[in-house]
Amino acid sequence: MEPIISFPHLGDYYYPISKLLTLLTEKNVKPAPAITKKTLDLGTKYAPDTVCIPFKYNLGNFIESLENGANILFTAGGGCRYRYYAEVTETILKDLGYQFKFYKLISKDKINFKEVYKMFKEINPNLTKRKFIKSIIYTLLFIFYMDEIDKIIRKNIGFEQQLNTHKNLKEKMLSDLYNTNSIFKLSILYKKYKKKFKHIEINKPKDCLKVGIIGELYTSMESFASYDLEMTLAKEHIEIKRFTNLSYLIWQKVLIKKWIKKKTKKYCKYTLGADGLDNVYRSIFLCKKKYDGIIHIKPFGCTPEIGAIPIIQKVCEEYNTPIIFFSYDAETGIEGINTRLEAFKDLLTIRRKKQ
Repeated sequence: MEPIISFPHLGDYYYPISKLLTLLTEKNVKPAPAITKKTLDLGTKYAPDTVCIPFKYNLGNFIESLENGANILFTAGGGCRYRYYAEVTETILKDLGYQFKFYKLISKDKINFKEVYKMFKEINPNLTKRKFIKSIIYTLLFIFYMDEIDKIIRKNIGFEQQLNTHKNLKEKMLSDLYNTNSIFKLSILYKKYKKKFKHIEINKPKDCLKVGIIGELYTSMESFASYDLEMTLAKEHIEIKRFTNLSYLIWQKVLIKKWIKKKTKKYCKYTLGADGLDNVYRSIFLCKKKYDGIIHIKPFGCTPEIGAIPIIQKVCEEYNTPIIFFSYDAETGIEGINTRLEAFKDLLTIRRKKQ
């Protein structure tokens, strides 16, 4: 049987992840399809009632991949209850009768590169340490360049003169980055596209509304999970800042962990798990930078974020910064989300006029 590798969809990150798996395994890699309502329905049907919605999205994605012929599955793992979900996912899928191999990249909140190398060596006996290291560096750079471009897009996409200019250019950039195997060429392409994005014609007022998005990592990075929140804000001509991305989760978070604990000690003596404490710091940052408002998003029942919410509310009250909270589950309706967002935008506009 031909090995076919797959993994769950997560925003546009399927580009670098797919490239990494192709380089390391030299096998056929088929990313899971983009998330739709069908994905959620499949995950909800077979998942335990108590799990959060990212688990259901991933489970649904795995089922779609297996139905499309995949027989080797990869998952990341996580820093909250999700660290235990890999075993639960594997059990559910095997109980459904699927035959496959299952690999988990993150264990105990860390990537053990020695173990990861052994994992890929099992799939591809010809893999050398040199190629493994080169492929990891290539992928980290790919992700970093993506995240840096996304920062530019969030600041300006709501003010583009021609609709979909940023979206179309990003799709071309991702395709070009994917189709090069050279770290040097990757860097050249990044610089080329960075210039192109900065030269997109925009009509951006100096006093535009600015909103920061904080919250749980999956709903922050997967647009379907947040009901395309960022594009909804962009259509209202709002500048967006979002902190969570793969670059942050893979290596930046570790570097500033102690610093964040120091900056939040006034409000919280202990860590909150996952990105809970990070979001407390982000709320302080956004308030001090005088952002017009903050949007906090999370899956329903997300324990670390539930613990962070009262602290974040206290921060926003001290700085008199408006904040709105959204919790997503399988029953969340887009109409209710949009109604609350519209009211929040009106509030920010009225406050701005009074200043």
